[in-house]
Amino acid sequence: MAHPVSEKIIRLQKDIHYGKVVLCIRFERDVTLEATARKISGCRWNQTLHCWYLPFKRQTIKTVMAAFEPLARVDYSTLDTDDIQTTEPIEIKTKDTLTSLPNALVFENRKKAIARFEAWLMSKRYSGNTVKTYTEALKTFLTYHSTKPIEAISNEDVILFNTNYILKNKYSASFQNQVVNAIKLFFSAIENRKLDPELIHRPKRPKTLPNVLSKEEVKAVLEATANSKHKAMLSLIYACGLRSGELLQLRPAHVDSKRMVLIIKAAKGNKDRISPLSMKIVEMLRSYFVAYKPKIYLFEGQKPGEPYDARSLQLVIKQSVNRAAINKPITLHWLRHSYATHLLEAGTDLRYIQEILGHQSSKTTEIYTHVSTKSLQKIKSPFDTL
Repeated sequence: MAHPVSEKIIRLQKDIHYGKVVLCIRFERDVTLEATARKISGCRWNQTLHCWYLPFKRQTIKTVMAAFEPLARVDYSTLDTDDIQTTEPIEIKTKDTLTSLPNALVFENRKKAIARFEAWLMSKRYSGNTVKTYTEALKTFLTYHSTKPIEAISNEDVILFNTNYILKNKYSASFQNQVVNAIKLFFSAIENRKLDPELIHRPKRPKTLPNVLSKEEVKAVLEATANSKHKAMLSLIYACGLRSGELLQLRPAHVDSKRMVLIIKAAKGNKDRISPLSMKIVEMLRSYFVAYKPKIYLFEGQKPGEPYDARSLQLVIKQSVNRAAINKPITLHWLRHSYATHLLEAGTDLRYIQEILGHQSSKTTEIYTHVSTKSLQKIKSPFDTL
């Protein structure tokens, strides 16, 4: 079948997200393809996986292929025949399936070990998402070696898992790295011994650039947000370069209008930091505070005293983007990336941007130099001199 735009390729891949196998839909940024993905029921963009995804089942694959084949070539070469024939969502084995193992003692010890690992992660103040991700990754590894006591697991078992499970099932590099981190932490912190997790070779991470909006696009999104609370939330994310989780944990006392700074408590890495405030955002927050009178959190949901729901906040920006008629898969994190890039283009030193964003390494902040157009615009194309 000839495609209208033959250079467009849709790649279907299998991955694991929170213990469930999902179908990832990957393609180069394209307005038409992104609009098509949005129209598929249940299809969502995932910032961690850096792709659109759906539950992994046969009908899902058929739906995706039917939607994209008129527009591009669909490459499903990474999927096995058995994958395509799958009729139900695949889920990693949990305690319900492990209870049928012949050796109940092995199962019970494994169950307790996983619980200890989860408690240890929480005691170390890892984020809720990290706790869940690492715990599920460890469950997957230990379930694969379900008949072997934990104390008997060796480096050879790590190699077998990598070869016969991760590589054979063609799981993603992100899942592979999650397992490496989980195994390393579990055996050093809980079992007090070291395996060599590097035997699960860490794949090279793809070097992707952050998604950045122009100032005009940011303004259009904010102006398309009619509700004053919603507008204040999106504005503050951009005005201070916040992560969405940081915004939802803010309290009124964290807005220091005398010093003109926003205090971000226990952010990523359990670190506090401050971000400069503009008078414009302070005035907006004052108007919002008078109208809504939050009790505990700066932005509360329907129940007073409870923080605004993270998923509801994602819907807020999605609706604003639609109203602004911008055909890009914009997420909340795009506002943070845009803030950093616009600071850099305004001449702000990278060291200050690193501190404001809360980056541990300067290398993380340096990525914004690759998307800033300030220097690029000074370069004169030889095409202009032809």
